[in-house]
Amino acid sequence: MTKFGIPQFPGSCDETDTLLACARVGEAELLWHKDKDLKGVDVVVIPGGFSYGDYLRVGAIPPFSPVMQAVAEHAADGGLVLGICNGFQVLTEAGLLPGALLPNVNLSFTCRQVDLIVENVETPFTHECVPTERLSIPAKHTTGRYFAPTEMLNAMEAEGQVLLRYAQGHNFNGSTNDIAGVCNEQRNVFGLMPHPEHAVDPLTGSDDGLKLFASLASAAPMALATGDAT
Repeated sequence: MTKFGIPQFPGSCDETDTLLACARVGEAELLWHKDKDLKGVDVVVIPGGFSYGDYLRVGAIPPFSPVMQAVAEHAADGGLVLGICNGFQVLTEAGLLPGALLPNVNLSFTCRQVDLIVENVETPFTHECVPTERLSIPAKHTTGRYFAPTEMLNAMEAEGQVLLRYAQGHNFNGSTNDIAGVCNEQRNVFGLMPHPEHAVDPLTGSDDGLKLFASLASAAPMALATGDAT
């Protein structure tokens, strides 16, 4: 069974929901920010929140924590890493994902349900979806406007690194090219601003987020066996 690890930083606030979402498709446990190893987990999911109080800027301090040093080694070895909201910000600050997250165009914290379009299903994070599938997932952040320089952005689009895009009329934060989530070139690290861990039960209005966790659960053994996340 796939084992998920969820790093917990001072200021994390979505680690419990992330733990419960992962536990629906595999084994899951929390990792402390001072841990120097990942305790044998197959997949790392960095949760949302306000790691280290978002001092300096969002996601800037966690890359210097012991657990993130271990996460970087896990990613370099082909292991799967998912970052949600603040986790996405952490991964860009750590240099594990391209681009940056800037303040929303309305400069305000915004919480709303958004529709996302699945752009690429040939990845460990989305292979349980179908092309152009529409997912309903909540988003909540002040700093979530995705940005990348034009040359980098064009290369990412050409290589299929944009996995999720806001549907027409749902790009409330002003992200470039309506981007909601991107992966790295090796396709084993993925970050998104909306919160799939809050959409895993029909009682909350949608269980569309569960497809991303189910994709990871079935893809992890293959990724670890071959070192090829595609």
